[in-house]
Order: sequence, then C-alpha cells, then structure tokens
Amino acid sequence: MNANKIPDIIIGRLPVYLRALQHMQDMGLKTTSSQELGERVGISAAQIRKDISQFGEFGKQGTGYSIEYLIKQLREILKVDRIWDMVIVGAGDMGHAVANYQGFSDRGFSIVAIFDNDKSKVGQKIGQFTIEDSETMVNRIKSLDVKIAMLSVPASAAQAVADQLMQAGVRAILNYAPISLNVPNNVKVQYIDPSTHLQRMTYYL
Repeated sequence: MNANKIPDIIIGRLPVYLRALQHMQDMGLKTTSSQELGERVGISAAQIRKDISQFGEFGKQGTGYSIEYLIKQLREILKVDRIWDMVIVGAGDMGHAVANYQGFSDRGFSIVAIFDNDKSKVGQKIGQFTIEDSETMVNRIKSLDVKIAMLSVPASAAQAVADQLMQAGVRAILNYAPISLNVPNNVKVQYIDPSTHLQRMTYYL
C-alpha cells in the first residue's frame, strides 16, 4: 500500500476511530458496528466503512468489527504499534503543558528531550526533564535519532527552528506557532493554533 495514495483527510479520521474504539474496549465491549462507531464519533456509518476498507476488510457482514482486532489493525496502519521518540522545542507555557501531559505514552509517543534558547531556562526541570540548550539541538537530535518534534516557539523563530530540526533529521513537526512553515514534501507538518479553531467555531454561534 502506498501511503501517499490515501487521502490525508482519511488518515486524519483514523486516530478518531482508534480513540473511540479504545474507549469502547475500556468499557468492556468486544464488538461494534460502523453504525455504533459512527454515532460515537459523529461520522456516517457509510463513511467509516469506506475509510476502513481503504486498508483491507476488517469486519464481517452481519457481525461487525472485533474491537480488539480493529484497534490492532489501526495501530499498525498509523504505525503506533511501537513507541516513537519525540522532542519539544520551546519551554514556555505551551512547552510546559505538553511536557507534563500524561496522555502520549499510551498512544505510542515518548518525549525524550526539551530545548530552549533562553539561557536562564537551560538546566531547569520540567517534570522529569532538564531543559537543554537549543545550540546543542541538532547534534543531540541526531544522536537520539528522533524523527518527530513539537514546536512551541514564537512565530518569528518558527521557520529557523524548523530548518534546524530538518537538518537534524526530523521528518514530522507538530507546530503550535501561529505561522505556516516552508518544508519539503518529505516533511509532514500539523498545525495546532487554538485561536484558529476558536474562530472556526464562532462562525456557528
């Protein structure tokens, strides 16, 4: 399967299905249908069947999906059936919040380092992590062989930091800075700007 042939909008829905399935499993449920899953995530049953069928046939007509089996398949498709190391760049309020968030480890991600260019922050602790100097970032990330970074720096610094991350071998960036990054096709960027999402919601109010 060529991952680039699957529309990104479908890939974006898979983690939503996975989260709902894991919640259902936690409730002790063993099987589900596209109808039940759709009601939980607000997506039509037909769309769910179409999305999942892009990757193979994981359910049976009349009996639906085994929750345990579908979780396993989605984790393999999303490549979170392993632990991905990642770094945080920017130890401000957002960096602190992300570093202290406990929900990554059971979703397949592990923070291994935090960097900042503020010399007064270097050496300070955030939970179990010691803030490291951004000047050492490129070599440190290379030595750790990390492919994922979270970027929580000011917009004015974001592109320069992204360039350093790519130089270090990072291929996926979760960007909290309110700016679009210029990256090559082999680097994936996801943008998280709360004000943008708020503006999208206020349209409906």
